[in-house]
Amino acid sequence: MSAQDKPQSSAATTAAPPAPPRGPGGGPGRGPGPMGMGMGMPVQKPMDFKGSLRRLAAVLRPERLNVVVLMVLGIGSVALTVLGPKLLGNATNVIFAGFVGSGLPANLTTEQAIEGLRQRGQDQQADLLSGVPGVVPGQGIDFTLLAQTLGWVVAAYLGAFLFGWLQARITTGVVQRTMRNLRDEVEAKLHRIPLSYVDAKQRGEILSRVTNDIDNVAQTTTQTLAQLVTAALTVVGVLGMMFWISPVLALVALVTVPLSVILTAQIAKRSQPQFVEQWAATGRLNAHIEESFTGHALVKVYGHQETTAEAFAKENGALYSSSFKAQFISGTIQPAMGFLANLNYVVVAVVGGLRVASGTLSLGDVQAFIQYSRQFTQPLTQVAAMMNLLQSGVASAERVFELLDAPEQSPDPAESQKVEPVRGRVAFEDVTFSYTPDRPLITGLNLVAEPGQTIAVVGPTGAGKTTLVNLLMRFYEVDGGRITLDGVDTRDMSRDDLRSSIGMVLQDTWLFKGTIEQNLRYGVADGVTVGEEEFLAATRATHVDPFVRTLPDGYDTVVDEEGSSVSAGEKQLLTLARAFLADPAILVLDEATSSVDTRTEVLVQEAMNRLRKDRTSFVIAHRLSTIRDADVILVMEHGDIVEQGSHDELLAADGAYARLYASQFAAPAVEEPAAT
Repeated sequence: MSAQDKPQSSAATTAAPPAPPRGPGGGPGRGPGPMGMGMGMPVQKPMDFKGSLRRLAAVLRPERLNVVVLMVLGIGSVALTVLGPKLLGNATNVIFAGFVGSGLPANLTTEQAIEGLRQRGQDQQADLLSGVPGVVPGQGIDFTLLAQTLGWVVAAYLGAFLFGWLQARITTGVVQRTMRNLRDEVEAKLHRIPLSYVDAKQRGEILSRVTNDIDNVAQTTTQTLAQLVTAALTVVGVLGMMFWISPVLALVALVTVPLSVILTAQIAKRSQPQFVEQWAATGRLNAHIEESFTGHALVKVYGHQETTAEAFAKENGALYSSSFKAQFISGTIQPAMGFLANLNYVVVAVVGGLRVASGTLSLGDVQAFIQYSRQFTQPLTQVAAMMNLLQSGVASAERVFELLDAPEQSPDPAESQKVEPVRGRVAFEDVTFSYTPDRPLITGLNLVAEPGQTIAVVGPTGAGKTTLVNLLMRFYEVDGGRITLDGVDTRDMSRDDLRSSIGMVLQDTWLFKGTIEQNLRYGVADGVTVGEEEFLAATRATHVDPFVRTLPDGYDTVVDEEGSSVSAGEKQLLTLARAFLADPAILVLDEATSSVDTRTEVLVQEAMNRLRKDRTSFVIAHRLSTIRDADVILVMEHGDIVEQGSHDELLAADGAYARLYASQFAAPAVEEPAAT
């Protein structure tokens, strides 16, 4: 088949799946390597992190009420969590006050005890005692007060746990609903993009964006949405408590914050391009694996196992390299932040101890402050640790957004015209088309197919035969001229109305996973009922019924898209039967008998003759024996019709058709020597 003769699905309906990308001469291909396995794809440039992050946040807009609830729960959880260290500090003060008080004479007040220590020259002990609240000389630990304080601690942490649990539950619902909507949006987008976009991409690359990238976005959003909110609130709450306890210690603790921010920003700046390349490499590797698996038999037939393995090793190595760099660079954020946090802890502990000794702070307040310093650096460390995950998720999100932003096929006219009933007169009027602007394919083509006529299209590889079908179906739009159906420009019709009147049987057969009966009824339009008699008549006419009856489950036999339970010829027969059941006004047969044996071809030819009766038919064929009885035979070369007429007329003209015919039926050029 030609580079321009782009294969479509063999489905007998107009909803054909996209063709594989073209090779040389037909537009963008899959790159070098056996079977075009997607090598040599360019590395993506660094993405717009901030813009993509804002857009990802905008995806959550339908869930804004739940996001507000998440923030309220986060405030409650953080407030109770922040309150915990202060309550624990109070419990420490109760214990320390009891310990100190038990060593003082019972007949003195606290002030008298402090004054006595100063009179004896024990100023440091006096300062320490003055900083311990609740000391009662001669009285030990107040266990009732201690129990009440610890009870409040347990209540605070239990409340924080419940708020956090609700927050996690709601977050899961928010993220999963958002990702479901995003998948729906991507699915709808795939139906709106033109075939040219799909042709320029590898199937595995598109699949990677729809599956792996969206899953990565979901994982990232789940793990960062609530945590980022909680981290921000924790920083604010803890910072407030730190300044309340000791502004001096709070300022000391904040010294490391600018260092943390600068360090995180610099590391993130260097790791972001690596995350972009990581997911680009993932898409290329998936594309290679998908193609290698689909063409596994072909790889073995041509002995390309080593070449395929080398291509896999190259893509796998590229993924390893980009993943290693991305994870290693971003992974340095957490240990760096941990080092700064530990440094901050040492400074706070030393300065706090000095202030306890001087009586400026109580031991419980210093204990609480140390916990707050840990709580303050912990969310910063968490955010730093989430940066690699966040960068990875945003990189995947941009790949999904790139698909969503892909150019769409031109919309159907607001007031589309509908041809009803369809007679089947098709006219190509001065049609011009090219897959790429610098390589014109069809120029000034004129063709008229009258209702009920069979138009055969023949020509060498690359002549543009299947391109006519692509233009008729509006898989591609003409660059100039127009195509009319019963006098109506096809661009003035909706694509659904146009394609619902056309049935297709292509050489590249296509089945989906399901029963044989489901595959056959796939071509039946919605709302149309095909009875059992009509169904069996179609399967008998296409010689499907005999071989299906030999299968253990008959028409309930399950096949997959590879058709592994039926032969290639039987798959071809199934697609013919699907066209029978579709009952279209216009029929397109593109090498529809290419996969059947000679005897079956004769039977199928008879069936197709019955199918073509009273229908406008376009038959694309390389085997000229199958189109002798066509009303008009078109001979195409380089996108132009160079000859047209009946079989006998074209043979008599002794032109391009005669040469094609002679090349198929002529005797061998060199006769074998006679046996001696």
